[in-house]
Amino acid sequence: MQNSVIAYPRIGALRELKFAIEKYFKKESSKDELFAVAKGLRKTHWLAQKEAGIDFISCNDFSFYDNVLDTAATFNVVASRYKALNLDPLDEYFAMARGYQGEKGDTTALAMKKWFNTNYHYLVPECDNAELISLNSSKILSEYEEARALGIEPKVVITGIFTFFKLINFADENTKNKAKERLLTAYEALFDELNKKGVKWVQLDEPYLVYDLKATDLALFKDFYTALLAKKANLKVLVQSYFGDVRDIYDTLCSLNFDALGLDFIEGKESLKLIKRGYPTDKLLFAGLVNGKNIYKNNYEKTLNLLSEIQNFANNVVLNTSCSLLHSPYTIKNEQRLEVRYLEHFAFAEEKLQELKELKEIASSSNYKENSLYKANVALFKKPTDKDNKAVKERIAGLKDSDFVRLPKFKEREQIQKKALNLPLLPTTTIGSFPQTPDVRSNRLAFKQAKISSTQYTKFNQGKIKECIKLQEEIGLDVLVHGEFERNDMVEYFGESLEGFLFTQNGWVQSYGTRCVKPPVVWGDVARFKPITVAWSEFAQKQSDKIVKGMLTGPVTILNWSFPREDISLKESTMQIALAIRDEVLDLEKAGIKIVQIDEAALREKLPLRKSDWHSEYLSWAIPAFNLVHSGVRADTQIHTHMCYSEFNDIIKEIDAMDADVISFEASRSNLKLLDALKEANFQTEVGPGVYDIHSPRVPSVSELESTMSKILAKLPKEQIWINPDCGLKTRGYKEVIESLKNMVEATKTVREGL
Repeated sequence: MQNSVIAYPRIGALRELKFAIEKYFKKESSKDELFAVAKGLRKTHWLAQKEAGIDFISCNDFSFYDNVLDTAATFNVVASRYKALNLDPLDEYFAMARGYQGEKGDTTALAMKKWFNTNYHYLVPECDNAELISLNSSKILSEYEEARALGIEPKVVITGIFTFFKLINFADENTKNKAKERLLTAYEALFDELNKKGVKWVQLDEPYLVYDLKATDLALFKDFYTALLAKKANLKVLVQSYFGDVRDIYDTLCSLNFDALGLDFIEGKESLKLIKRGYPTDKLLFAGLVNGKNIYKNNYEKTLNLLSEIQNFANNVVLNTSCSLLHSPYTIKNEQRLEVRYLEHFAFAEEKLQELKELKEIASSSNYKENSLYKANVALFKKPTDKDNKAVKERIAGLKDSDFVRLPKFKEREQIQKKALNLPLLPTTTIGSFPQTPDVRSNRLAFKQAKISSTQYTKFNQGKIKECIKLQEEIGLDVLVHGEFERNDMVEYFGESLEGFLFTQNGWVQSYGTRCVKPPVVWGDVARFKPITVAWSEFAQKQSDKIVKGMLTGPVTILNWSFPREDISLKESTMQIALAIRDEVLDLEKAGIKIVQIDEAALREKLPLRKSDWHSEYLSWAIPAFNLVHSGVRADTQIHTHMCYSEFNDIIKEIDAMDADVISFEASRSNLKLLDALKEANFQTEVGPGVYDIHSPRVPSVSELESTMSKILAKLPKEQIWINPDCGLKTRGYKEVIESLKNMVEATKTVREGL
């Protein structure tokens, strides 16, 4: 029995990579210093896997920002606008990730989308000149040599040609057709390079295979790999899938000359059924049996029973993670505050290495049920826990159909709200958060560490709220926000005021680039034990005659951006959270808050990757969960929601069924493509398509914003449109925020006059 890890986290145990990159961005360190930190982290991560006895360790899973962007750089899939800047390779790479505004030019960043069904974001490569496509294998080969120098023979990991090709945004069909040939030639050249180096294994990540595939997709995959595998020579090729099963292409995978297939047995509903149809005797099976996404310990009894069943049909099985451990926190060793009774149930990335080691040992023993490691794991899962709350369960059981319906209907509410709120045409607002400056973070930390009193903490934040309200009034925004200075994270903050959640100190997971999040853990039944945001919103509203939005996170996003329970369904957990947030919405309304924004940024995240499962497994309860949150408010209370960095075109009707009054979308990085879908679906909800990208430090000009607004007005009625950035401003600096918002308001005024 052997074991393997698809890929390992790269940010470091204490986010060392994040801080090193941010220092480089601020020009506080050199390239050499950044490269030194990166090399040190790679060494640490490889040695951790080597010491855990992992047989197949990956290289080239390290990235300064994103692996898809790395693949684009490897094959020179770089849009002309970045090439025109004449930057060195690293700065060109970061220009694609963050945009560029400086002496060499001004250009926006690549579009950013959710990576399949995760909270990780990848950068969408752009190709407007297929002739540029060529191989640059320096990163891959140098990292391979680094691992070899440590006594490790790694498998080289890279995004597979099919998935990479499907993710590229091509300028036109002609460019796409040329790129197909050029890209295949470049991958063939990579195989030649790997053979020359003596590389034994290459892992080609093909997660796109778990989608519903068309006949043209199957033909494209077969064409790519028939040609590519003819060039493999001494190289052994593993095609690795994850986040689902490969039912549409399984037979093709079995027939092609791969040396191994990587299948997900955690999220792959049909994976076992597929291999029961027959598995090739000449191929290794990398079986994803250790959950790469969640932090609860592996249940050895269930896993080994499944492994035993798998081995009835596949002779040579390698124990594998279900996906990259990028989606897991680094290690529980840095968690000093959580009690052992909780920690003993968790396994972060480093602990998952230990699980792979133990499973390998247990599975290799003649009578594994007598193995002490197995017995200890079984005993752990039999321990009683404090997860159940009788009152919560009774409240869920008592829900009626009417609890999920808001009355009166939208069109009637819309007229009532226009009269009650008296807002101008194209009302301007922001999504919620304002920059979290060092003093804001220091104040929150001091309070958590009991170095300052509750009074001192509150007084500081109230001062920040006053400044934020005054700033927004000076800028000229129509609907204000309080700035969220009391919040560490849009999910963690709410979880801290809800029963049933646990929190880590260093359970950081990469969301995109240098942005890391620390998801709460849903441990037990969820209930609200006190108002969460009401006092802050009340205080903020008293500082202005303008409307100040109440700001909440929705139940689906709280669940999707937490580590969920595995002992009850996602639906039940979400409904519990929905009732808690419903109580908060009604308390905000009682406090005189006229607009309440309930963010569902992660609505699409748990959407099954196969359309046939969308309604039965997710939308049938995710949309009603949001309805439950706001169905009890008055007609004159306006409900907003926000969604970001996902593809919404194909669930527009379901989003409209959320029955919010206003929805703001991320739209700037996707060139407002969403607007066509809104128009086609006759979308009734008022809409705030983001007019500029807050994930880039560049400041949009007034003329640029006017142009964007004109494009929006060409697609949607002026009465339906709100003007806002595409996301919260938490991660930006005040200078760029103020300039951008002033330009946004100025552009809006000009456009209004034109109307």
